[in-house]
Amino acid sequence: MADSIIPPGNLFAELPAELARGLFEKSRTIALAADQTLFLAGDAGDACYRVEDGLLKASVFAPAGDERILAIFGPGSLVGELSMIDGMTRSASVAALRRSRLSLISRAGFDAFASSNPELCRHIMRLLARRLRETNIALAAASFLPLKGRIARVMLSLADAFGNDVGGGRILVRQKVTQSDLAGMAGLARENVNRILKDWTDRSMVSRLAGYYCLENKAAIEREVGM
Repeated sequence: MADSIIPPGNLFAELPAELARGLFEKSRTIALAADQTLFLAGDAGDACYRVEDGLLKASVFAPAGDERILAIFGPGSLVGELSMIDGMTRSASVAALRRSRLSLISRAGFDAFASSNPELCRHIMRLLARRLRETNIALAAASFLPLKGRIARVMLSLADAFGNDVGGGRILVRQKVTQSDLAGMAGLARENVNRILKDWTDRSMVSRLAGYYCLENKAAIEREVGM
């Protein structure tokens, strides 16, 4: 199994149902349009969010404007919790990849609930530890994997998080992502992503069906990252 750049985000799947309900019991719902920004790096960390529907990305940007996508958040993911823990400003920008619906809890509400439910912090510490492990893996991939290996790692991560086996070993990624998104996740130029995907399409390793990527030969893609 590929180590994912997609944060597990299933903190609430691990929480007792009563605790999960309690945290967002008094939350309010907000909606984001596709490409709408939730917050920017450097903004005050005044709330955290749970993704109810949709897809978001966390990114950092180089001075020249190049984007590096650090994580993808699907339904059930917790977004912005780091600022709830350390009280600092946002470390990355988060925007919607498509129309999304989120539950929002303020810092005051989060702090009050955490004070009376200390087990919440234990679960969040586990989530943060996983994120740190994923960051270490991403740094190693950027340093040591060849270009094809970096794209392969992204595709396997997407398949792991959003994949649906459609038969014959074919894995359909049930989220629409663009080549620019893939480039941002892998830390590559879009031109390189286009060239690699064309080669893999010609070799029947991947295909694109109605805008969705499909891993036609997962084993071959796994070999690109030395798995």
